[in-house]
This record gives sequence, structure tokens and C-alpha cells, in this order.
Amino acid sequence: MNDLDYKFFEELLKRESGLIITPEKLYLLESRLLPLAQKQGIQGGLEGLARQMRACRDAALTRAVVEAMTTNETSFFRDNTPFQRLKEDILPVFLKSRATQRSLRIWSAACSSGQEPYSVAMTLKEHPQLAGWRFEIVATDLSQDILAQAKAGVYSQFEVQRGLPIQMLVKYFTKQGDNWAFKPELKDMIAFKEANLLGDLKHLGHFDIVLCRNVLIYFDVPTKGKVLSTLKGATREDGVLFLGGAETVIGISDAFRPLANVRGVYVRDDSTFMAEKKPAAPVPPVSAAQK
Repeated sequence: MNDLDYKFFEELLKRESGLIITPEKLYLLESRLLPLAQKQGIQGGLEGLARQMRACRDAALTRAVVEAMTTNETSFFRDNTPFQRLKEDILPVFLKSRATQRSLRIWSAACSSGQEPYSVAMTLKEHPQLAGWRFEIVATDLSQDILAQAKAGVYSQFEVQRGLPIQMLVKYFTKQGDNWAFKPELKDMIAFKEANLLGDLKHLGHFDIVLCRNVLIYFDVPTKGKVLSTLKGATREDGVLFLGGAETVIGISDAFRPLANVRGVYVRDDSTFMAEKKPAAPVPPVSAAQK
């Protein structure tokens, strides 16, 4: 691939998805876009693909290129620790602060094929003190194809074997041929929607818990800052943000700060998470001389 075509794809991917393709990752362009060019019947490999995209502004082809380059690696209860922190450190706080409302809104950003939001749903269902609560889990991704898979809630034997405890498989799935399908009680907890983290997402509303894990690592620093600003706008003042184990806000943005002693969890810079209301100061007794 010549430098001009590389620059074309580099700029297109950054503009449309925030994805950064460095020269060291040229192999990704070849391994993911060559099959796409062949599928589209475009001659000349990546050079032909770039030439056609320059000649004709085809929104569908642009979307196909972006989706082909998007990493969709995921699994149930991926990395496990964040789900332990959710169960042991975060939910107990919301059990107190949301005791009146008895409801939680959760956003799984860049949800890929759905394993993360379904893992969150199972974590909530398994918590005995949350019985009777209302949950709204919004799961978003920029890929229509991957969202269709996630919404279907059907997974192969290989996929359910990656991180999913056997007791949860039996409890929340039904066998469907060679695959496993989530029962309606889990699927009904999640609303899958198309969304780009670089766009205006105010329509999604505000959330108590936001998960944006293993996404920022693909962006440059300015784009990370922009995304974190968007996430802050979507996180309630007493809400929390989960990032991936290799991600941080330090040196990138002041929108969030790490939650003390809870690795991988962040709160807004103006956070009221875990804030205790101070009791009113006692009224000093009236002395006999003051009566």
C-alpha cells in the first residue's frame, strides 16, 4: 500500500470512529479490508478500495470499512475483576443511595456482541438484595451487524465456555440446536442501540453506572479526552465509570478521578458518590441564665 492510500484510511478511520491506525498496524488494514474489498467485488485490493471510496462517497461502504476495522474481542465476565468490584464495592453503595427509587440505569458503551451487558444483567439478577428493583441497561455500539448479534442473544458453545459459570448457563439460557439462547427475562433488561462515542449522545440520558472498557486504548490523547468529556455528561454526579485494566484518566482528562481503593473505577471530578450527609450540629442547651 502506498503512503497516500494509507493516509486516506488513517484519516477516515480517525474521523469516523476515533480509531488510530499507526504504520506498525498496517497489517490490520490488509487482514481486515482485503476480504471486504473482495466481498464488494472491488478490484485492485486496498488501492482499488481507496480509489473507489475517493471517487464515490458511499455511506454504506464507509460504514463497512469502519465496522471491519473495529475490534470486537469480548467474552462473558471479561477480566472478572470489574464484576467483582461492581458486586462488592459499587452495588452496596447504590443499595443505600437508591433505596427510595429502587432502580438503576446502566450504560455499556461499545458493547460489541453483547457479552458485557448480559454479564451485568446476570450480576444484578444474582444479587439477593436487588430483588424487586427496576433496571435499565442501555448497550451501544457503532456496528449494526454486531448489535444484531447482541440483540439476538444467541451464542455458540465456544462463546458460552469463555468466562460463563456453568450454573448461570443452566439458569439463564435455553439450548437452541448447537447454540445457547438467553431467556427473555435477561434479554428484556437490555436495550441495544446504535451510537458512536464521538457523536452527540445526550439523547441517551444519564446513568448511575457507565462501562467503557478497553475502548480508550484505541484512541489518541485528544480523542480520549473528548470521549471522557462525553462520558462525564452521561454519568450522574453520584455515578461511577468503569474503564479497562490498561486504561486511565490520569494525565488525559480532569473529568474523572480514580475511586479510592477500587481499581479500574472512576468518579466525576465533582462526584457525590459515597458522600455522607453530615448530621445537623447539636443545638447547645439553654442555660438558666439565658432563660
